[in-house]
Amino acid sequence: MSSVELRGIEKYFGALRVIQGIDLHIEDGEFVALVGPSGCGKSTLLRIVAGLEELSGGTVAIGDAVVNNLSPRDRNIAMVFQSYALYPHMTVAQNMSFNLKLSRKPKDAIATAVGAAARMLGLDELLERRPAQLSGGQRQRVAMGRAVVRKPNVFLFDEPLSNLDAKLRVQMRSEIKILHQRVGTTSIYVTHDQIEAMTLADRIVVLNAGRIEQQGTPMELYRTPANIFVAGFIGSPSMNFLDGVIRLDGADRVAELAGGARIALAPATTGQDGQPVTIGMRPENLVMGGIGTRLTGPVRLFEPTGAQTHVQFTVGGKEIVALVDGNTTIVNGQPFDVHIAPEYVHVFDRASGQRLS
Repeated sequence: MSSVELRGIEKYFGALRVIQGIDLHIEDGEFVALVGPSGCGKSTLLRIVAGLEELSGGTVAIGDAVVNNLSPRDRNIAMVFQSYALYPHMTVAQNMSFNLKLSRKPKDAIATAVGAAARMLGLDELLERRPAQLSGGQRQRVAMGRAVVRKPNVFLFDEPLSNLDAKLRVQMRSEIKILHQRVGTTSIYVTHDQIEAMTLADRIVVLNAGRIEQQGTPMELYRTPANIFVAGFIGSPSMNFLDGVIRLDGADRVAELAGGARIALAPATTGQDGQPVTIGMRPENLVMGGIGTRLTGPVRLFEPTGAQTHVQFTVGGKEIVALVDGNTTIVNGQPFDVHIAPEYVHVFDRASGQRLS
């Protein structure tokens, strides 16, 4: 296992600068997820670590060695792709052992490594099958097994679950987490799905337009997003946003919305009287019969999901979403009341988008 150090990483495609001076240190054995919208540079950054994309500037170090000039094969990394990338004419065992054979490993060592990986990933009964005889989830397990047998310094995952259906994604998510707990190899995982990142990663790095917006543990990003971009990207359903201005109410601060409604803010909130702000409220923090500021408006739409119901209603002309118990009776067009406690109100400067605290 090894740490990964990225220093001043730059990447241009012609005149287009897609990676803009990224510095990132990943600890030995850490599981780091790179997340962000399409085109933010996350897959390009992963491919730079793998050696599949040439750097325009900066250095990549794996362990103590700078690997800028090393081929992908010489970096001792293993990559799991979205498309599985299995050889269709080979059996599962042959796919898993192929790279070891290229490295001229002894036959008994190859058999031992393949057997151990197959047991770990539940592939014992499938070793003589070919990829066409496997389900999507089984193919992805074979792709992970092929990576495991190499005992690499770093695992790289490029959106490995995006081709699977919803139920299988949840299952494979658990298997990847268990795999990491067992082998402890440094892992970099690219995904556009923030739920995958939240459930799998020790640390999440949020990218936007080739830059790092924020990095931290999943709960740090969820509880204290650094700016509006991160606040809107992390969390499902997405955070609600309302525009307002800061008003001083004695020693306290409140956010005054269009139409005059006021939302109480936490004591630690900064900001000047009259400062334009954007208020963020997570749907799960809008509570029926709770404490704090009352928000009310007509129901526009509700979506039952079983245990919970997503309720879309209007406050001051703006639609927001609350997440309530699935047993709650909701009627379209009827008034809907929720409360939000001050400590769950996120406040961002409207001009810069940065968090006020």
